[in-house]
Amino acid sequence: MSASEISYPPPTGKPLGTNRTFDICARIVIPILNAVTKRQWQGVENLPQSGPVIVASNHVSYSDVLFFAQFLYKNGRAPRFIGKKSVFDIPIIGSIVRAAGQIPVDRESKDASKALDHAVAALKAGHCVGIYPEGTLTRDENLWPMVAKTGIARLALMTGAPVIPVTAWGPHMVLPRYGKRIHVWPRTPMIYRAGRPVDLSPWRGKEADPQALIEATAEIMRRLTAELEEIRGEKAPLVPFDLRTSTLPKTGNFKKKGGHKQ
Repeated sequence: MSASEISYPPPTGKPLGTNRTFDICARIVIPILNAVTKRQWQGVENLPQSGPVIVASNHVSYSDVLFFAQFLYKNGRAPRFIGKKSVFDIPIIGSIVRAAGQIPVDRESKDASKALDHAVAALKAGHCVGIYPEGTLTRDENLWPMVAKTGIARLALMTGAPVIPVTAWGPHMVLPRYGKRIHVWPRTPMIYRAGRPVDLSPWRGKEADPQALIEATAEIMRRLTAELEEIRGEKAPLVPFDLRTSTLPKTGNFKKKGGHKQ
């Protein structure tokens, strides 16, 4: 392993929360991911090795869920991701992700709250629940985190589960945002950094207070953004991009002026 590949000895035994489907997929997919990336894993000591935990990450590429899952799986936790329902509707793939215990969400629908119930149940069972708080790929033109949805704060305050910010940088270089061409060589540095738990104590007991949820969510995203600033060595915009006040579609691909997809 080269000096640029920073990793730690994996925990002994199988990752907590894994199952047969998860293990089979890991044996197939992880060697492929290793072949196209150089792992730079940081802060793995901040990932709890037992008990319920919420892990939150920024979202820069459709590929990042694979690298996020690898980071967690190889460091002791098999995550249950909250993912868009359309993936679960794909023949074969949908069956696989369901068998691996993943959680579908029908975004922008009245049934979206059902995913929260499943996530609560997963946490009560002691699982690691992975969330992209923004709910979709970032629309920021320079890939900085956006203003996020408040579901993650509601889930954390309802359950008392710790929130670990896991900052990602590199997936967009393997598969650009909304891109279709995968970059396989030279191998891409893949940085994942787990931070210390986010302090949500000022908002405990306020899961029914909309303003508290906004503030708690903003604190989670502030931590993710601060970590990303360190990784990138540059400053994020003072005001994060807010999809709620934008004319861009809330989900799916979109185009800039001139017809170029983002």
